[in-house]
Formats: sequence, C-alpha cells, structure tokens
Amino acid sequence: METVSPAALAATAAAKSIREGLLTSEELVSACLERIRASEPTVQAWTFLDEEHALAQARAADESRRSGEPVGALNGIPVGIKDIIDTADMPTENGTVLHKGRTPRRDAAVVASLRAAGAVIMGKTVTTECAYFTPGKTRNPHNPEHTPGGSSSGSAAAVAAHMVPLALGSQTAGSVIRPAAFCGVHAFKPSHGLIPRTGVLQLSRTLDHVGLFARGIDDLALLAEQLTGYDAGDPDTHPRARVPFQAVATEEPPIEPMFAFIKTPHWERVDADAKEAYGELVEALGDRVEEVELFPSAAAAWDWQRTIMEAEMAANLEPLYLAGKEKLSERLRGLMERGRETRAIDYQRVLRSLPAVAESFDELFTERYDAILTAPALGTAPKGLGATGDPVFCVLWTLLGMPAVTLPLMQGANGMPLGVQLVGRRNFDARLLRTARWLESKAA
Repeated sequence: METVSPAALAATAAAKSIREGLLTSEELVSACLERIRASEPTVQAWTFLDEEHALAQARAADESRRSGEPVGALNGIPVGIKDIIDTADMPTENGTVLHKGRTPRRDAAVVASLRAAGAVIMGKTVTTECAYFTPGKTRNPHNPEHTPGGSSSGSAAAVAAHMVPLALGSQTAGSVIRPAAFCGVHAFKPSHGLIPRTGVLQLSRTLDHVGLFARGIDDLALLAEQLTGYDAGDPDTHPRARVPFQAVATEEPPIEPMFAFIKTPHWERVDADAKEAYGELVEALGDRVEEVELFPSAAAAWDWQRTIMEAEMAANLEPLYLAGKEKLSERLRGLMERGRETRAIDYQRVLRSLPAVAESFDELFTERYDAILTAPALGTAPKGLGATGDPVFCVLWTLLGMPAVTLPLMQGANGMPLGVQLVGRRNFDARLLRTARWLESKAA
C-alpha cells in the first residue's frame, strides 16, 4: 500500500499527530520542502524560501514538545505568509521592485501570533504588485496555463499544491476568496477588524482584511482562533474575548441553515457552466435556500468601493509613487492618479452611505437567513497569466466588512475548480464556518 506523504495532511490532522508523537515537525516540514522542490518550478508560489531556516524552526518546535514545555495549538505546523505581511527574519518586498531587499524590524501582529502558537514560518508567498492587479509569477497548480487568481496568488497555490497546509493572505476587493476558488482550496475572510493588520502593507483602512487559506473548515477554524484579537497598532480592532472558532465550527447547527441566494446585478456575466452548477446546488438544497434580490440601496456599492480604494491607496502608497512612479505598473499608477483626483466630499459621502446598507444585511440575517450563497468569481480560473480574474463577486462583502468563506465544491466544464462563496453576518464569523461545514457535508 502506498504511503501518504505528511505533506498531504490537513493542519488539524498534522497537529494531532505531532502532539501524540506520531509525527515530528521536522518530518512534516521536510515532506513539504520535498513537495516544494518537485512543484515549485511549475507553480512558482514562493518569493522567499530558506530550507535550513524552516528546518531549524521545526527542530526547535520538536524540542519544545519533547522537553515538556507548554506548546501552542500550531506547534510545528508550517505556514506560508503573503509577501505583504512583515516578517522580521525574512524579506517583505510587497511585490514591487521599489521594496527589493526590504527586511522589516519586527513581525506583523499575525506572524507574532503564529510564532506564539508554535507555527513554522515556512517562507514568503508571491503577491501581485502591492496586492493590486499586476500578476506575479505564480501559476495555477491545476493547470499552469491558467491564473491562480490574486492578489494572494502564492498562498492559494501553495496550499492547493500541498506545499503547506496553511497560508495567510489579504483581501481589499477579492484577493482571498477569488484565488481560493480558482485553486480549489478553502479560504476565510473574517469580519473587518477581527484579525489585526498591524505590520501588513496598508492599502485601505476601510477595506483591508487578513485572510486564511487551508484544506478544510476545521483547519480554517484552528488558524482563525490563533489570530483574532486586539492589537494597539490596528485602530479597527477592539479588546474582546477569544472567539471559540473550533468549538462552534465543529458543532451541529441547532436547526438546518437557511440560505439567501443573491445573484447581484453582475450575474449575467457569470460563465454558462458556472450558472448551471450553481443552479444544481440551489436545486439540491431545496427548501433551505431562497433567491433574494439585492437591496436597491446596495446597487451603487461597486462604485463606492472603487472610490474608497482609489483614494485610500493613493494616500497610503504615495511614498512609492513619489519615489519611483515610473517603476510601478501602468495599472497601479493609473489607480493612484485617479485616487489623487478624488474629491474629499465624494469620498466622505461614500463612507457615510455604508452603515445603512450594512444594517439592511443585518436585518436580513436576523429575520431569516444563516448565510448568503453566491459566486466567488465569474467562473473557473481564466486561461492566461496576464490578469488575475475579476473580483466583482467579492467587492460588496469586502466593502461592508462581512465574513466570507470559499468552499471548493464543484468543477467547471473544463475540469478546473469551481468554488462556492458563503457570506455571513458581520461578527458572526464562527457561525458562518459552522454553516459552511453543514453545506459541505450536504453537498458531499
């Protein structure tokens, strides 16, 4: 019988095996490095990887466990880190030549939390330029002629290719949910302000989220539980009790969930095979799903998101623009120049419009539904490497700071992964994972 490589283990299974002494972190990390050596020439998920440094962290994790010291929930588990998230012991270059060789003095808050939980920081995964649209070198593990999505390209691809069981990314429009759908992995974008962004390249305070990639809901819950919390460096986080993600996500819902199927005004752009697949899923759910029209008040959300993103990115990335705008891609430079022309009155008007729309969705959840069911993208990963796909089906939920999860439940006509997006009520993140777990078991 063929032996399964430790690199194929989900994070929860690997963590259990390490705790019970059935597997060492060094064995797990070595298996992941072997997988990287085999797949990286094709997938190209990494922008920085030091094998010896990764193995040294693994050996230290094993020594901590053997010595009887208290160890964290991720002790010995390798994690990939998107290259806009600061690491004090590795470069963080933000996908731009203007930051080539940049090595931060301290870890981002999420990296510090991972280290406290015993994780092995495997290396830095490829991001698009400044986490915007210009692609990096990464290819889709399912077909290298197709995009992996973006901007968290390397993180999604690394998890999909079994290079690491877990990875971190970020989302300002659709940069976690979309690449996860394209690469056929699970991903979670939490409520705005739940996971601190201190030490992460800031594009937009209003829109930026840290996101998680994994091979299952249990793994997302395990990782999320280590990362949520208050950090003084992020003004949108607040002191709060730790969210019991694992306990809530793994329990059975008290009643079967109800889903609101929201197509949004962009449904006509969805690929025909994707429309057919979502139709079959809705039919299979029967009376547990109802089609719901998007509120008229939300119709302008896509324009609002563009106004906020352009204005805030232009302000936050201004040092790069002034230092070397000719070194930036034409697309990023164009966004920043539009943002520099945004009128303050238009920007403030948009910000004032958001709370009323968010309250409308709160009412929708309170009255009837456990989650919104929608597409994460227009279809499967597009062929070609010159673009990363359209985030249009993620924009609204990111704008409103609502939690979202991608489930790799289906395939397109071309055999590529076709994801399903679930969106939950803001700050009910663990319940969204519980609902996602129910849907996944129902669709199996």
